[in-house]
Amino acid sequence: MRKNELKKIISSGGNVVNAWLAIASPFSAELMAHQGFDSVTIDLQHGPVDFQAAVAMLAAISTTSAVPMVRVPWNEPILTAKLLDAGAYGVICPMINSKAEAEALITACRYPPRGSRSFGPNRAVLYGGADYWQHANEEVLIFAMVETQQGVKNLEEIVSVDGLNGVYVGPSDLSLSMGVTPSLDPQDGNVLAAMQTICAVTRKHGKIAGVHTDSAKTALRRFSEGYQLCTILSDARLMANAASAAVREARGQMAQAGAKTY
Repeated sequence: MRKNELKKIISSGGNVVNAWLAIASPFSAELMAHQGFDSVTIDLQHGPVDFQAAVAMLAAISTTSAVPMVRVPWNEPILTAKLLDAGAYGVICPMINSKAEAEALITACRYPPRGSRSFGPNRAVLYGGADYWQHANEEVLIFAMVETQQGVKNLEEIVSVDGLNGVYVGPSDLSLSMGVTPSLDPQDGNVLAAMQTICAVTRKHGKIAGVHTDSAKTALRRFSEGYQLCTILSDARLMANAASAAVREARGQMAQAGAKTY
């Protein structure tokens, strides 16, 4: 089976720079994947990407060395299993708030005896190799999103679940859960303390700490704080930011502060 390069990067002490795809387009996916990202994640939770688009986007990402991953819409087994069968080498699942929810995620994503994933790796065999099913439980990465106060409270139990590879923080939802304005670069002290706790506890259990950010500058700060995987905005927002900056420059206007992020 094709090895998951993210595991090599993390085990060697390196950091993973992750791309985020909100545009439902194989061309956009291929273009982003060619920019040097270590991994590229297709977002099926927010935005217009559906399963059919995601399959074509996974194929487009596969033209590069970037590791193809997905964020599923919710913690449910059917679409998650179909995306794994389509060749996703990583799954990020939102709103994991308890050990039971983390167990359900792993059960859906792992072949027996660890889980109950049904056999049918159609495109996954094309991407991963004929022996995919024999090694998928070890090579495919599974991340639980901890992004609520309840999730932080139950963090030790969540990260103790066997088969879970890491935790991915959504700062905006975590901020909302704590009663403050959503932000990918939160300034609230309580939110920052929670993010530091998530990173520390996840790393203590030998698992990967990942987080969404609003810029390369914020990603560098998160890496310095101990996070090992950082996402820099989405393809849609990167395009919008660059286009807006180009228009302002062409009109001789000063750069505007406070660009929207998501």
